[in-house]
Amino acid sequence: MHKRTKKFAVASSLLLLTTIVLGACGTKTTDTKTAATTTAPAAATTAAPAAAKSDKIYIPVISKGFQHQFWQAVKQGAEKAAKEFNVEITFEGPETESQVDKQIEMLQAALGKKPQAIAFAALDSKAATPLLEKAKAGKIPVIGFDSGVDSDIPVTTAATDNKAAAALAADKMASLISNEGEIALVVHDQTSRTGIDRRDGFTNRIKEKYPNIKIVDTQYGGGDQLKSTDLAKAIIQAHPNIKGFFGANEGSAIGVINAVTELKKDGKITIIGYDSGKQQMEAIRSGKMAGAITQDPIGIGYWSVKAAVQSIKGETVPKSIDTGFHWYDKTNIDAADIKPLLYE
Repeated sequence: MHKRTKKFAVASSLLLLTTIVLGACGTKTTDTKTAATTTAPAAATTAAPAAAKSDKIYIPVISKGFQHQFWQAVKQGAEKAAKEFNVEITFEGPETESQVDKQIEMLQAALGKKPQAIAFAALDSKAATPLLEKAKAGKIPVIGFDSGVDSDIPVTTAATDNKAAAALAADKMASLISNEGEIALVVHDQTSRTGIDRRDGFTNRIKEKYPNIKIVDTQYGGGDQLKSTDLAKAIIQAHPNIKGFFGANEGSAIGVINAVTELKKDGKITIIGYDSGKQQMEAIRSGKMAGAITQDPIGIGYWSVKAAVQSIKGETVPKSIDTGFHWYDKTNIDAADIKPLLYE
């Protein structure tokens, strides 16, 4: 009995030892799997933000509005440059060119995103100045485009020489009305650089070169077709002998066309516009509008982003970038050098 008891005890001890060893091995295997399962999500979590974060240069582009096809063409040019230089842009603007407060809100929000540069076409330079001073203090280059900014804050401005372009419009008007008679202007605003320069470029050329032409009125329609129509109709009714109108942007020009048509003055009043757009192009083809000045909106958008990239990289850029302008009428509206600059 003693020997059998001893053998049983030894066997029991061996069984217990085996159980402990196997149990320990099982625990180790489970811990390894748990570690692997825990580690994998941690690695994925680390990788995800890196994949989501963009290392691209960010440049917000804030235009004067979206109500005209002109701005869609500017956007096209900005996107072309963004793709070429591998940068990220946003393109925005208020619904109408009279919403100065909304544009200022957009500028403030854009600066809050800490961009490397910003492209801006001011509706009201004075209203925008405090925020642009903030950008300058934060070493964020400001690129003006189209109307630009009426200050020395922008590194450069990509725009049409609006005074020279409007002066050409004045020369065309004078020629078409035989250098004499009453004319008027409908301008989009008197706060942006484009509004001021187009008004002054046209007005000063008439005063300097054509003493027998009298500007009887200048009104501001905010670039809104309906408001510009009402203003032009009021001018025609107050000056029944008026011979010509200059509409200083797309909305202003279309408003004048509508007013002349509604008052059945087609063929009696010479209309000269600015920019392009489907309605202006149709009016030129039909003879309702004598002609217009076209800019290069795609070039404006392209150069605003390109100049921003150059400024960020510390490259030298000229203080102003003249993107050019052309006169077009029914004789050259389909010409190879003009057609790409027109938009519907």
